[in-house]
Amino acid sequence: MSRLTTLLCGIPLQNPVIAASGTYGYGLEFEKVTDLNALGGLVVKGLSREPMPGNPPPRLWETEGGMINSIGLQNIGVRAFVQHKLPALRRFRTAIFANVFGYEPEDYAEVIRILEDAEGIAGYELNVSCPNTRHGGIYFSSDPALLHELVSLLKPLARRPLIVKLSPNVARIEPLAQAAEQAGADAVSLVNTFVALAIDPHSRKPRIGAGYGGLSGPAIKPIALRMVHEAAKAVRIPVIGMGGIRSGTDAAEFLIAGASAVEVGTVNFWDPAAPCRIARELDDFLRQENLNHVKELVGTLQI
Repeated sequence: MSRLTTLLCGIPLQNPVIAASGTYGYGLEFEKVTDLNALGGLVVKGLSREPMPGNPPPRLWETEGGMINSIGLQNIGVRAFVQHKLPALRRFRTAIFANVFGYEPEDYAEVIRILEDAEGIAGYELNVSCPNTRHGGIYFSSDPALLHELVSLLKPLARRPLIVKLSPNVARIEPLAQAAEQAGADAVSLVNTFVALAIDPHSRKPRIGAGYGGLSGPAIKPIALRMVHEAAKAVRIPVIGMGGIRSGTDAAEFLIAGASAVEVGTVNFWDPAAPCRIARELDDFLRQENLNHVKELVGTLQI
């Protein structure tokens, strides 16, 4: 599928369809149910400075047209990832991206320092949808100044491309995308989940153990498309789009909106082979539209 070959932040991808963080574990869990070598890329679940147990159950709730989750960024910690997961991931030709998060800038910095000493990682995706405990719980993802400060700190530490994953829980996405770009980000990815609430009317309690959760899936796709288009118009760095993608046509819509690549998330819960299927369907779409290469779609929306 040579029509799909993509260069993202200097990283060659065999196709622009990437498995999204938090939906594909560390990748190895899916080895027996799909061909990991056929993925355009894989973003492992978020890595923190120390292991984290995550939120109390229930952690998932299926909604009309989507899903609410509150995993709580459960992970084994960056050191255990480097020691126990990364060596096996090096067997695959798929580009591996490490999702990084923290609650203070130094948390992010330490995770990147540890990953910098490891081989087999193509780039970093920063999950900035966390409260900055040093600044009283203000979210990195909602304050352009805090986001600029964080990316400015991390960019000199990283010899690999730095992608900033933006939250949709803001009034305008453009200032955040621009702050990331001005601080040196190599790309932005969006959208992360929308803060949401599901209620059990009989118990009068939340369906999710932690109360609120993050809404994802097809229900958010129209809003995600709008925000990807707004971000792509506001910056010159690549934009990676996500939010409810479940088919090759969905992926094409995000590319038309201005994304250079896409991430596939919620659909993986019921179809673990979805990223590979979506790539094939995207190739079929290009052929039907008489397009020679996927880049001919990028940013072609006419409004």
